[in-house]
Amino acid sequence: MAGRLLRGCGRAAAAGWAPVSRGLPAAPGPCPRRGCGEAAGLRAMGFSEEQARRLLGLRPRLGPRRREAAAAQLLLLGLSAEAALGLLERSPALLELPAERLQGRAGELRRLGLDGGQLQRAVRRCPQLFTVPRKRMAAAVRLLRERCLFTAEQLREMLGTCPAVLLEEPRRLHHHFQYVYFRMGVQQKEMVKARLFRMPFAELRNRHIFLERRGLYQTPHKGQTQTSNPKLKDILQLPEKDFLASLARSTPEEYEVFKKLLAREEEEEEEEEEEDRDALHAEEDLDSEESKPARE
Repeated sequence: MAGRLLRGCGRAAAAGWAPVSRGLPAAPGPCPRRGCGEAAGLRAMGFSEEQARRLLGLRPRLGPRRREAAAAQLLLLGLSAEAALGLLERSPALLELPAERLQGRAGELRRLGLDGGQLQRAVRRCPQLFTVPRKRMAAAVRLLRERCLFTAEQLREMLGTCPAVLLEEPRRLHHHFQYVYFRMGVQQKEMVKARLFRMPFAELRNRHIFLERRGLYQTPHKGQTQTSNPKLKDILQLPEKDFLASLARSTPEEYEVFKKLLAREEEEEEEEEEEDRDALHAEEDLDSEESKPARE
């Protein structure tokens, strides 16, 4: 048996072939076929080799068609390859959205007046515009137009500078607007130019009340705005250090103490309101018991 095997090997060697080794399979090379094809597709879309590598590193288990479709939709908005990649790196969840969803949401934003450079800046600043539920976005638009009475042009300008306003819960958004309109006496035109919704409501309220208690801001009387009041734009856009120095004429230490005292006041007010509600419910329960017919 051994002799026959040796003779067989000898004849195989003489014929120019040798038995195939049955060792471990060869390790895959550094560029698997699927990855190379996907990278080539991205490069054909305008991404550099480095950009394609970074893009492939996002959600690596995602199918290539979904990744390329998402990237293509962002490029169709007019974003550069680097801008589209940066957007996807900040919000990789966009890669999992169907292309139809991205395309449809872009169309909705265009119908609101955003187009060209404005649309590009809006999605770069706020990629959540693609993921926020459509009902939430529609409710915010309806509130701003129908209850806050911003014009279509004012809404377009507002969305161009503060697109995150479409993510806000309508009740909070309305409270924010009402405070500035009634308490501060500011009209819609000035709100838009001051980029009102960029500053969180809590910080806006802190600055306004601080000025008010220092005698530097007067609440309008019967709709008449005080011309001596600081401009909303200055209240909102000045860095805190400049706001305190030029408008409030105060120190950071005084402002910090004020904010703590104001927070304490709000807590006490909430506790009093809760006690009043409990007392009211107790009275209603007592009246209900007394109104029941007596049992025979």
